[in-house]
Amino acid sequence: MKTIAIRTTSRAEMIPVTAQLQRLVEKEKWRTGALLVYCPHTTAGLTVNENADPDVQRDMTRFMNTLVPQQGGFRHMEGNSDSHIKTSLFGPHVMLIVEDGAIQLGTWQGVYYCEWDGPRSRKLWVQFLPGSEAL
Repeated sequence: MKTIAIRTTSRAEMIPVTAQLQRLVEKEKWRTGALLVYCPHTTAGLTVNENADPDVQRDMTRFMNTLVPQQGGFRHMEGNSDSHIKTSLFGPHVMLIVEDGAIQLGTWQGVYYCEWDGPRSRKLWVQFLPGSEAL
């Protein structure tokens, strides 16, 4: 397992991590298989979404803050219940295909770390699952 460090600067933000993941794949010389990326935090998650227009990140963050407002009358004493709910809606992991040393994504897709309770120093756990060359 490898680790990627993430530093957030806002309470809610989506940080592109595709390039960091691809650099790790290249550094480790991972060729063909699956890449499991896991977020071990209860107030942050991962998603794959459009990577061409940064307004998509802004729109998604804004929508999530409207859908689940910070001051929603929640009882959790830490005051971040909205962050836990948003994380559950996004999920803690993504599974990506690696073929010939490259992460396979659609033309407009990118991988995003989604922070809901920042700013914080976070980490992602990355595990490569080698593929079978013989089918």
